[in-house]
Formats: sequence, C-alpha cells, structure tokens
Amino acid sequence: MSQPLIEIEDLHFSYDGARPLLKGINLSLQEGKISAVLGTSGSGKSTLLRLVGGQLRPQRGAVRYRGRVVHEMSDRELYAMRRELGMMFQMGGLFSDLSVFENVAFPLREHTRLAPRQIRDLVLMKLQAVGLRGARNLMPAELSGGMIRRVCLARAVALDPTLAIYDEPFAGLDPISLNAVARLIRELNDSTGITSIVVTYDVSESLKVVDDMFLLSEGVVVSQGTPSSLSQNTQDAYAYQFIHAEADGPVPFQWPAPPLEQDFRPPLS
Repeated sequence: MSQPLIEIEDLHFSYDGARPLLKGINLSLQEGKISAVLGTSGSGKSTLLRLVGGQLRPQRGAVRYRGRVVHEMSDRELYAMRRELGMMFQMGGLFSDLSVFENVAFPLREHTRLAPRQIRDLVLMKLQAVGLRGARNLMPAELSGGMIRRVCLARAVALDPTLAIYDEPFAGLDPISLNAVARLIRELNDSTGITSIVVTYDVSESLKVVDDMFLLSEGVVVSQGTPSSLSQNTQDAYAYQFIHAEADGPVPFQWPAPPLEQDFRPPLS
C-alpha cells in the first residue's frame, strides 16, 4: 500500500478568530493517487490548500508533508517544500504580458539552471501534452477559457512536481474542454507517478478521474472513500446529496438566518 504524502490531523482554522471555518479536518493523501476534496462554495476547500502550502497557520492541529509539520518549517525548508509543488490556481493566474510559451517556461527559468534549449524542449513537451504546442506564441488575452485552463495545467506540471494541486480546474469550462482537462489530469498523474489534489465542487467529473474522495461540510470531513464506494452507499446522506446534487439534505442550502416572518414583520409604530 502507498504511503501518505500529506497527513492532516485535527486541523482548525478561522480567519477572524470568531467564526471557525475548519473545525477538525482529518485526512490522508496517498502517494501516486488523485484525491478530490469536494464541498459547497465557502466550505473551506481553498483555505485547506493554503494551509497545505504553508501560506496560513492553523489555530490547532497540523498538516504534515512527508512527516514534517508544515507550519513548523523554517523559511528555507518551506521554500524547498514548495519547489516540489505544482499549482493550478482557481482564477488561472497567467501572466498577462507573457506569451503562452513564456508562462510555462517561467517556473523552469525561476527554479532551474537549465540551458535555454533544454527549457524550450521541456516547454514544448508540456504544451504538446495539453494540445497547445501550436499556440505557444499567443498571449493570454487571445485564449479561450478552456485554453487558459490547459496552459495553467502545463505550467503546474512544468517542473514534474511531487504534488500537483488543482484548485477548481473544471470551473467555467464547456463540456468538451472540461472532459479534456479531466482526462489530462488523469493521464499526467498516471504517466509521471505524481500525487494530485483536485479541489472542486464538480462531482460528476471527479467520479471519473479520482482515486479517493473527501467531502467537506461544516468544517469537517463528513464522508470519504473511493468514487464507487461513495456513489453506491445510499446510507451515507452526505455522499448521496453531493453525488446526486440534491438541494435538500444534511448540507444546508440556506445560510443561518432568523425566521422569514421576522424579517417581514411590520415595524413598530
């Protein structure tokens, strides 16, 4: 059995110190696998990624990377860990004044001493993998939404990372682009042996490409397992609601509020 690359234990976090966002997250991410972290908007998925990368410090608990507590690392150790990570940002994050080629080349120029010819060959290989070698000279403003996602994917894996993190990789994509990006994530993971985290609310695509799923609600992991085990478990109310996109269930649709009648009560004269 593969070993966990990341272990998260009793993780608590709040931005304002008053309203907790994460209330005791526990999960393990196995090496060589694709794990999906799913939840509704505002459930803390992206915040969890910032804690994994050491951008935030937990109020309680810990994230361990290869057995090391992330928030206890020195600046030098944290920088070394981050060099092993590839990130596909939720909003894309391409440099608007750099071409497709230069966007993918950026991490190679920043973190390696490779010769220009070697960088060129590696960039073209990554762009070929995502079907955009012919678009190398285009600028981000000339790309469609699906093309931007694919360039971001090529940049995320440019350094052949140990861990690839994809934050909402399917958001805003048409069905063809969505399927292509999902397939690329699976193929890149299998061909390179990296470990991947997919943070998303898109259950249908996650079921097709991931090995393990973790469902977040109310600041904790409420369900976890393989896609097949969760989709077939009709007794798990949380998994059933997520997988079948039901409005009614244990995950509330309405933000906590006083009774509706109270807001529409006539003012006192």
